[in-house]
Amino acid sequence: MSTPDPLPSWNEGDPKHAILAFVDAVTDEAGPDHVPPAERLAVFDNDGTLWPEQPLYIQLAFALDRVRQLAGDHPEWKTTQPFQAVLEGDLATLGAAGLAGIQQIVGATHAGMTSVEFDKIARDWFAGAEHPRFHRPYTALAYRPMIEVLEHLRANGFKTYAVSGGGIEFMRAISDRMYGIPPDQVIGSSGKVRYELRGGTPVLVRLPEIDFIDDKDGKPVAIQKFIGQRPIAAFGNSDGDQQMLQWTAAGPGRSLAVLVDHTDADREFDYRVSPMGTLKLALDEANERGWTVVSMKDDWKEIFATD
Repeated sequence: MSTPDPLPSWNEGDPKHAILAFVDAVTDEAGPDHVPPAERLAVFDNDGTLWPEQPLYIQLAFALDRVRQLAGDHPEWKTTQPFQAVLEGDLATLGAAGLAGIQQIVGATHAGMTSVEFDKIARDWFAGAEHPRFHRPYTALAYRPMIEVLEHLRANGFKTYAVSGGGIEFMRAISDRMYGIPPDQVIGSSGKVRYELRGGTPVLVRLPEIDFIDDKDGKPVAIQKFIGQRPIAAFGNSDGDQQMLQWTAAGPGRSLAVLVDHTDADREFDYRVSPMGTLKLALDEANERGWTVVSMKDDWKEIFATD
């Protein structure tokens, strides 16, 4: 009786074989690359690795919707950038505001409420928001091939983490039901939080100040800070994931470093140079070091879990 294919949404090819061979090697108790279950950690970027990041980050879409929703309480936004650009649909001016503008929008729309209130706001948004191109809920846009990888790893004793530049509480609202990654295994960027008593009830209040950005060299720092253990497998899709893959690949035993290359304009998007998910430096290093590069067009039979 044949063994079911654990990655049925993947075409036969080097990337699929590399992932399966790695799992076989580190779980073979008699083999030279065996890794005890307690040391089987795998980390995954989120935006562009587990779900789309085009035409803009999903959390940014959430923040822009929040600006429109809250604009009635902030008449000054009509003449204040970058909020004016959001309200007028001026994407050029919004793009010119850069990271500082995004941080300003996130600070204004994600703060001032308790952590419980924010969780409800995020969940309510996910219940109704749809992707502008695919016209499906964002929660229906997890990449099926990556879900299969997550499930195959966990079936073989791995603990899987989301390590993303996205907001930690935003991802925690959907990570378990979309990816099977519980909230305590989500690492992301975070704002400052203050403990208060409101009417005798303890609450955690979200502040507009940034506490930590989980991107680029911040990713291995966050992995050490919050996990305390070097992963043996890492999956990303952009230059923002390069240091996480470097850190993983530099471990003492066998490791797996994987980059998802967005090459499918028909079923998803085709890009390497973009404000959301530039892939150049990490791809150059992948080619030099023999990391696994996945072509979405060539290596994936299906894209989304709902296809």
